[in-house]
Order: sequence, then structure tokens, then C-alpha cells
Amino acid sequence: MAHYLDKKNFLKKLTPYKVFNSALLLASFQLSKLLRRSVTWGLPDSVAIEPTTSCNLRCPECPSGLRQFSRRTGNMKFDLFQKIIDNSYRHISFLTLYFQGEPYINPSFFDFVKYANQKKIYTATSTNAHFLGDDNARKTVESGLDRLIISLDGITQEIYEQYRIEGDVNKVIEGAKNVVKWKRKLKSSTPHIIFQFLVVKPNEHQIDLAKQLAKDIGVDEIKFKTAQIYNYKNGHPLIPTIDKYSRYKKTEQGTYELKSKMGNHCWRLSHSPVITWDGLMVPCCFDKDAKYRMGNAAQEDMSSIWKSNAYKTFRNNIHTSRASIDICTNCSEGLSVWKDD
Repeated sequence: MAHYLDKKNFLKKLTPYKVFNSALLLASFQLSKLLRRSVTWGLPDSVAIEPTTSCNLRCPECPSGLRQFSRRTGNMKFDLFQKIIDNSYRHISFLTLYFQGEPYINPSFFDFVKYANQKKIYTATSTNAHFLGDDNARKTVESGLDRLIISLDGITQEIYEQYRIEGDVNKVIEGAKNVVKWKRKLKSSTPHIIFQFLVVKPNEHQIDLAKQLAKDIGVDEIKFKTAQIYNYKNGHPLIPTIDKYSRYKKTEQGTYELKSKMGNHCWRLSHSPVITWDGLMVPCCFDKDAKYRMGNAAQEDMSSIWKSNAYKTFRNNIHTSRASIDICTNCSEGLSVWKDD
């Protein structure tokens, strides 16, 4: 399966300033690790923007699926999205149109993609693929979306619905076929289609079948993702038995702990914030309820929030005692969540 198309489309949208800015971010991250205090050069080169908190499924390890948010829920309006992009497109290289919820539920989703594409920003989203009927599949290709991650967490309905509760695996497969069809019809190199297989104990025996399905449909890649489990310490029925696909390891006491060691640093925090549907800017995608609010992009520029005292204080806390910050305790930083075979 081709990997080069994804990189090629990304490189086409880079500018000398974006490359320089990313170099500044990397340099300041390394210096911060060395000094054990926050050094912030450059502006975010990546951002995740949340189109919606709504979802059609009820996945058990997801706040959207559980309908358990402590923050406000809703859909981002186009004027807010436009303001955020207008204030940041010069330094943003990569835009993820996803945080919580199913992005295609937002009626302005395709407008978001088109606008970011016009501003030469690489765009990606992640979907459960239940809204990829023929018309939306065509619009997806025409929008200029660069990367499309389709969640495929089982090959048969019996296995798929154990995690993707209220989902239909046949819709997922049909949706993927629709996008592949329209890519070929429109002779488009985008979107780069990735099957994402979240490996949990109920579906781990279908890994080889998933690889074959990806090949048969003609998607560009399949990736196997390790699952985040909220209450993992005493074991959990979703933790895989195949060690390489688990974020957790069993201790001599019979409990579970993260495989990755929690260092007092965080690359995500150093280059890529998250903005909720109503403009709240938070440090990373593990802050599901926007507990650590650095500012509001509806009222301030991203750059001023990025350099604010609130952000500086949070970064310094990461460099001194990351383990004391609750959203960090189940983080995969330092442990790749993607597993290639």
C-alpha cells in the first residue's frame, strides 16, 4: 500500500516560514527538556479543531459515546472556524478536524475542509464512516481533504459492535468503497485513506482479516492503534492479550500500568493545541472535558493564547511534575499508539 502520497501532499503545502517555525518548536522543546522549564519559540504548527461533540455511536471508552461531558456540547460555526484559520494559517501546517464526536455530523464540515485547503493547510479527519454514502463520498474527494482515517474495529458485525455500539460494519465497508470509487473516478490523489483498527481483546483475532479487507477495497494503508482504557489498573476486558497492541503491562502484583515511562516533558504540548467546537483552547487531546483552558480562540488569537501566562505555567508544571496532572496519567506520549506490521 502506498505511503508516499500522504507525504507528498503534505510537503506540497509547506512554506519556508512553516519549516522554520517547526524547527523553532523542536529546538525549544529540546531546550525545555534540558533546562526543565518552559522555553517557547515559534507558534503551533499543528492544531486539532473539534467540529462537533455529537456522535451516532455509543463506544464505551469515549465521552461522546457515553454522553458524559462536563463541558458544553454543540457544533462549531463556520465564522468561528474561519476566524481561527485566518489568524493562524501562516504557521499551521497540519489541521486535524476531529477531537470528540463524529465530524461529518457538522453540516459545515465540507466548508471547513475547503477553506483550510484554500489556505494551504494539510487537512485530516477521523470518522466512523456511517455518513459516507455516495454523495458524501464524492464531496469528501472534491473538498480536497488530504487524509481520511476510517475506524474499522472489526470485520464481522458480531465483533465490530462489541466496541462500536449501535454501529453497522457494513456501512463502514461500503463507505470506504465509495470514497475509493470517487477517488478513481475523479482521478484524485486525495484523500489518503487509512483504515484504523483499534485493537482490543474482542477483535485481536481479526487483524489478518482486516489487512486483507484493506487490500481488497484498495485503501492506502491500514494502521493498528492501541486502545486507551480509562480504568485499566485492575484489568479490563478490552485490554488485548497480544502484548504489542497494548498500552499496558501486568505487574507482579497482578495490576496493570502504562508501559511508557512518564517523563517530565511532552512534545504534543510543545507544538499542537486543541480547540473545542466553541473555541476553548486546551493543551492536548487527552483533555476531553476541557478542564485546562488556556484561553478562548473566539475572543483571542491563537498566538497570544500560546504565549500566555496560563500556557507558560502549565508547561512549567509538565517539566517539574507531569505525573501530578490528571490528564497525563493515561497518556501515550513516549509510546507509539500506531502499530505497523
